[in-house]
Parts: sequence; C-alpha cells; structure tokens
Amino acid sequence: MTAPVRPARVAGPLRVGVDIGGSKVAVLVVAADGAVLARRSVAAVSSEPDDAIAQITGVIRDAVAEAGATMAEVEAVGLGVPGRVDTASGDVTFAVNLGWQHLPLGRRLATSLGVPCVVENDVRAAAVGLHRDAQFRGPDDLVYLGIGTGISAGVVLDGRLHRGVRGLAGEIGHVVLDPDGSACACGLRGCFETIAGGAGIARAARTAIDAGEATSLAGGDGTGRDRASDGPSAADVFAAAETGDLLARRLVDTAAAAIARMIHELVLAYDVELVVIGGGISRAGAPLLDRILAGLKRIAAPSAFAAELLSETDVRLAGPDHDIGTRGAIALLDPVAKEVVAREAMV
Repeated sequence: MTAPVRPARVAGPLRVGVDIGGSKVAVLVVAADGAVLARRSVAAVSSEPDDAIAQITGVIRDAVAEAGATMAEVEAVGLGVPGRVDTASGDVTFAVNLGWQHLPLGRRLATSLGVPCVVENDVRAAAVGLHRDAQFRGPDDLVYLGIGTGISAGVVLDGRLHRGVRGLAGEIGHVVLDPDGSACACGLRGCFETIAGGAGIARAARTAIDAGEATSLAGGDGTGRDRASDGPSAADVFAAAETGDLLARRLVDTAAAAIARMIHELVLAYDVELVVIGGGISRAGAPLLDRILAGLKRIAAPSAFAAELLSETDVRLAGPDHDIGTRGAIALLDPVAKEVVAREAMV
C-alpha cells in the first residue's frame, strides 16, 4: 500500500494545538509556516487525572508521528480546556463537564512530553484564534459562542482577550434561564446549557421519549435505546427536526430561541461587532442559523433600540470544517497573539 503523501513543510519547529471537549479531544499539528501536517481526534477524555494525562499525551504523540516528526521537533503545545484555567501555572482549577478539579495539566503534560505547554480555557482560546484568522479578521470586538456538550463564550474587546478578574468572563452556559428547569452539572437548575447545549438537548429528547411522546427519535421499542446506548444524540434531534418530527422541531426551536436571547444579551453587555457560533452544534448549519436569526428578529420587533443594536451585529456560524478550537490553541503560542491575550492593555 502506498504511504499517504504529507504536505512538504519548511524548516522550523512544529506547533501543536489541542482542543479538549466534553465529547472528544482534537489535535492539530502545523509547520512553522502554518501548513497542516496532521489531525487526530479521539473520544472523550477521562475524568480520572492520570488516565486523562495518558490519553492526551498519547494522542499528541500519535499526531506528531503522523506528521512524520518527533516531539524533539515540536516548539510548544497549546491546549484549550472547557473550564476555569490559571493561565500563569497551566492548572485547571475546575472543569465541570470533565469532572476535573485542581489538575496541574500544563505542568504534567510538559513533563510528559518534554515541551512547553500553554493552557487556556477552550472557548477563550478559540476567540483568540478567530481574531487572528483571515476568514474572520477585521473586527477587534467579537464574541465566539462555543456550543458543544456545554456552552461558553470567548470575548475579545479592543483586540484583547477579556478574561475577567477570576478568568471566568463569558461563562454564560450557567446563566439561569429557567429556575424550575433541568438540573445542571454546576449545581443550579435551568442553566442556558441545559436548554441549548448538546447534552441538554439529548437529555430533553430522552425525557420526552421516556414520557411516551410520539417521535421518530424513539427506537423500535419506543424508547430510543436502539439508536445508541443512551438514546438519541443532539445530532439525531437536529436531523429529525429537518424531517418534520414535532418533538425534535420543538427542542431545536427552544434551543435556537435561547441562543438568540443570549446573543442579544452578549451584544448588550459587550457591544461587539461580530458573534460567531461554533462547537458541535454549528454542524446543524443553515437551518439552525435561520432559526437563531428569526429569534433575533422576534426580539428586535417590539424594540427600536434592540433592532438598531442587532442590525449592526454580524451573526454567523463558524462552519463544520473550521479548526476553531485547535487553531485557537495554536494561536496562543504566537508572539502576536500573546499581545491579544495580555491581561492588561497598554496605556
């Protein structure tokens, strides 16, 4: 069998970007000139720290090997993690959806891999990547709304990443929209991500199926359990909505309305020019974006102020094939990007 042809790379060190999510770990290896040399993705990382470190180390080494290189040729590794990160130490102090607390991720990976490792919240890293990406370049005030298993927002203001004093700016997934709603992993009820996050949408579908609601999402026995071990996924719900399934359409409409509401509140809070929606949910494509834009129109209809504000805001999807997370992690390693993520603006 003929070996796959890898892109030629110019001389110079490689960089590795790692996007750690609730459902997968994605790795991107690029050459000094930015050419993509390898991509790897594995299933969700373990909640047990030692196993997690071994998994992440393994997939990074595999990706570098796929690029025809060794760790000795890697300049540094950037990692995006869904949780609260101490960027000075690289420690993950709290990651709700991963089950991690006080994990010295950066230091342990640097020891294991033998290269410097920079750790940042995944969505904030993605926001930095967007600001540096030619496809989205222009606005210095933008929000990246990452919607996957959970939800968070990365905010760039005046060309600089806004972290907040505790490093938690943009943690809107835990804004309570329905105090009587479903329990959230954070301990509250009715958080935004229980309504519009991938896990929340899947959970709502399972609850409706278990209650006997008619839907094509149910399996042959009416439970939906033959689709997967734990029932239909969010992707199944979006697909069913496009076929006219009433339950699926209701869940997707509810999620889209919540996203529209949160976009409005983000624009009110930060007065940004661009909002980019990414994460696993963005793979739903134009049908989802159309619902979100319709939701924004409903918000604007009774308010001239909201109408003016939203008409001047560009809202779009990142696209299913855009390496937002991994490229964002790599952007953290860029000396120019370090200016973007600086904690304090120059006077």
